[in-house]
Amino acid sequence: MSFTEQYGAFAILVIVGCVLYAIIMLGNRLMRPAVPSPLKLTTYECGVEAVGTGWSQMNIRYYVFAFLFVIFDVEAIFLFPWAVVIGDLDGTTTPSALYALVAMFLFIATLLEGLMYAWKKGVLKWE
Repeated sequence: MSFTEQYGAFAILVIVGCVLYAIIMLGNRLMRPAVPSPLKLTTYECGVEAVGTGWSQMNIRYYVFAFLFVIFDVEAIFLFPWAVVIGDLDGTTTPSALYALVAMFLFIATLLEGLMYAWKKGVLKWE
């Protein structure tokens, strides 16, 4: 299959997808009930009438807390493949199992250092 034929197949797939999307949206528009009313056009926020603007400031502590969660979540994601690979390493493979073990402990130690720093600064206190 040539390079041009591959792009042709891709182009046909994109066109079919766009046509299918248009057909579905048109069918939706034709079958839905259209009963406009002023009540449907109002802003709905948990049953309470909206007052003021939508702008509000958040405490930076919430963002830092979420960022720390993401960091430690990513750490857990990196630990699973490492645990699978380290079982296949032995003294004859490159890198050795000892090297992989030391590298992972350095990785965990760096993240624990960050956690201790955040704890010391009081970032993890939820007030």
